[in-house]
Amino acid sequence: MKIHRATERYEAWLGERIPLIQADLKRKHALMKEAPFPFLRATFYRWAQTWPVVSPETFAAPVALAVGDLHVENFGTWRDIEGRLIWGINDFDEVWWLPYTCDLVRLATSALMASAIGHLQIEAKYACQTILQGYKDGLRAGGRMIVLAEHHPALREMAVERLKQPEAFWAKLNAMPSIREEPPERATKALRRLMPERGLKYRVVHRIAGLGSLGRRRYVALAQWRGGSIAREVKELTDSAWLFAHPSRKSGILYQEALDRSVRCPDPFVELRDRWLVRRLAPDCSRIELYTLPVKHDAARLLHAMGFETANVHLGSREANVMTADLNKRKSTWLFKAATAMVASVRADWEEWKKGA
Repeated sequence: MKIHRATERYEAWLGERIPLIQADLKRKHALMKEAPFPFLRATFYRWAQTWPVVSPETFAAPVALAVGDLHVENFGTWRDIEGRLIWGINDFDEVWWLPYTCDLVRLATSALMASAIGHLQIEAKYACQTILQGYKDGLRAGGRMIVLAEHHPALREMAVERLKQPEAFWAKLNAMPSIREEPPERATKALRRLMPERGLKYRVVHRIAGLGSLGRRRYVALAQWRGGSIAREVKELTDSAWLFAHPSRKSGILYQEALDRSVRCPDPFVELRDRWLVRRLAPDCSRIELYTLPVKHDAARLLHAMGFETANVHLGSREANVMTADLNKRKSTWLFKAATAMVASVRADWEEWKKGA
């Protein structure tokens, strides 16, 4: 199946489950043409089709509750109940029971793409080795939360670079026009529930963010509270795109299950209410984009942490020895080989996408 047909079928499948915003889908399609990396981020549904075919040896692996659409820009920071700055995986929109290798191969594929355009300063084979070593270290440790305090100074320096000018974050949000229509009742209730006090006046905007979820309903409530701006976002979730490519009798949203079972410091502002995910937005509580990294950054340390955090998620549903036993059977270059093959596959689809339907 060609990429345009796959996209058409996926969006029809998705539209049967939730309302879609056609203007945002059009924007998504345009962004997919810009470069292979945003194309990868936007097309987990296609990855779910191609990865088992392109790399069947990595598809044959034990399953775990996995992120699915993992990539190097699916990491961010938040504050835990103690106010500590935590670093980890930022989004679980596509989480499902998958071969644990899916997350590793997709993460490595994205790292190779980012390295090729200079967003990560690291050699391709070493990037894969570093991710894999971080994952193995995470398994060996039994998982460990990544608190950006005394134990991770280098990672903290990279993560907080974007926090030096919070004015830009708030200026962008506050410049958005208010929506005219009321959000769905459940979305409104979720937003109100997460406000710092009852009866607080706010306005609602439609936020265009992400790539994989672009096209879904997403609202942000903006308010002024005790001398500063606050924001709460609610986003509509649905079945993982993995189920589009691999239909199952089971369906549903495993976002909360992933949060609860992973080795992580919870974000006290994240709640799943029915199909609506609500969370706090702030400069210290958002995804980290690669362009915000310092010019001189330790890409190896960053990728090692990403591999480690991936293990933190998988350990919520599988014993470490299950993944370790499978890894011990594989050759040392298996991840680089698989990621290289997937880079070629993604690029081929991207070239086809640029040509148009």
